[in-house]
Amino acid sequence: QVQLLESGGGLVQAGGSLRLSCAASGRTFRSYAMGWFRQAPGKEREFVSAFNWGGSSTSYAKAVKGRFTITRDNAKTTVDLQMNSLKPEDTAVYYCAAGERFTTYASGYNYWGQGTQVTVSS
Repeated sequence: QVQLLESGGGLVQAGGSLRLSCAASGRTFRSYAMGWFRQAPGKEREFVSAFNWGGSSTSYAKAVKGRFTITRDNAKTTVDLQMNSLKPEDTAVYYCAAGERFTTYASGYNYWGQGTQVTVSS
């Protein structure tokens, strides 16, 4: 069992930066792939970025590649998402997820946080 708690969301102007953090609890944290997804109003939840369980592989959605960076600290059981050069279209609720598969599909993740709102103004 893994519990996830996101923090770090907020309101920022276009071009600005935010850092999201996901704190995980549970003894098996190191065994899970960790991912970030987002969901904008009226849209489906979409993949943002993920880290495999060993921390050696990452994946990014095309829309955020080069602007967002995912990091993982197994000692601290945290997964962060550094978001730079933010755009209004990045506005969404951002969710942290943990799963047994390293995948870009939300269905591959077993555990989810409650989400944190990110709003980017133009």
